[in-house]
Amino acid sequence: MKTYIKIILTLLLILFLAHAFFKTETSYSGRTMGTWYHIKTVTKFLQKPKDLKRKIDLRLEEINISMSTFIDNSEISGFNTNHAIGERIRISDDFFHVMTIAQELYKLTGGAWDGTVNPLVNLWGFGRRKKQKAIPEKEKIKSVLTQIGFNNIEISEKKYLRKKIPSISLDLASIAKGYAVDEVARLIKENGTDNFLVEIGGEVYASGRGKDGKNWNVGINTPSKDAVLDQVYKVVPLSNKALATSGDYRNFFEIDGKPYSHIIDPRTGYPVDKGVVGVTIMADSCAFADGLATAVMVLGHAKGLKLVNSLDRVECLIIVEQNHKWINYCSRQFPGF
Repeated sequence: MKTYIKIILTLLLILFLAHAFFKTETSYSGRTMGTWYHIKTVTKFLQKPKDLKRKIDLRLEEINISMSTFIDNSEISGFNTNHAIGERIRISDDFFHVMTIAQELYKLTGGAWDGTVNPLVNLWGFGRRKKQKAIPEKEKIKSVLTQIGFNNIEISEKKYLRKKIPSISLDLASIAKGYAVDEVARLIKENGTDNFLVEIGGEVYASGRGKDGKNWNVGINTPSKDAVLDQVYKVVPLSNKALATSGDYRNFFEIDGKPYSHIIDPRTGYPVDKGVVGVTIMADSCAFADGLATAVMVLGHAKGLKLVNSLDRVECLIIVEQNHKWINYCSRQFPGF
């Protein structure tokens, strides 16, 4: 009997020591928002959260059914097909939070980020409906510009929207993935895990430390059309921060040797043409970083850098191509430069 007791006590001691000193890294992945998500959690030996993947998938489905323009009965699709001026359109908490971030970005960037830009994206052939890439006529661009402007949507704190012009529509893809990253990060923390990495379609939030006890290392893609998808330009150490990148090197067309980017300036109606090939933003919120990265592409490196340097707890790396060479422009505390 004494031998059995010793064995049990020894096993309990081993389990205690394993739980106290050994860490387990668990990976989760799946499909969402037309892309993939990848998550790593680092927990103590006996601390693995229960049903975490199921909870993550359910949360992502809730966000997708709210903000996907590819789902006919989503909230955003309902807003886009409602052409009544002044009618109160009730929205969920998720939609309200994203619209609040969208409004902040619109005002902060002077309209360089605008969630109503999608008619221009479609006009240039980069939208859902595939069409021959061509330069639209100036008069057509001017006409579509009358349907653009986030200021044409009233956002009430009572969680409803109102249209000021009937044709106004929304596409929040440039911040919805970032919002999903933020929400999954919040969910993981609520389930008792503080050390994790969440990535959805290239947008990232890192919390705490990796299994080695060091900051998470996150790669920034090489901003070249000839680079493979996972080719790394710069590795950034990240902890308790979000990282989002925007670039014009994957989705564009050329006419007479001139490239036309899928990133459209909502103020002019034309693709960006400022030499910026990639922008990476580091911030507390991935949704905010996601949208700001797109806005800085539109603003250009000088105005973009000035804006980022005026913001608290926000950093950036702006990559500009000049004479077939890349030049890095960094905010004051962007790591590694």
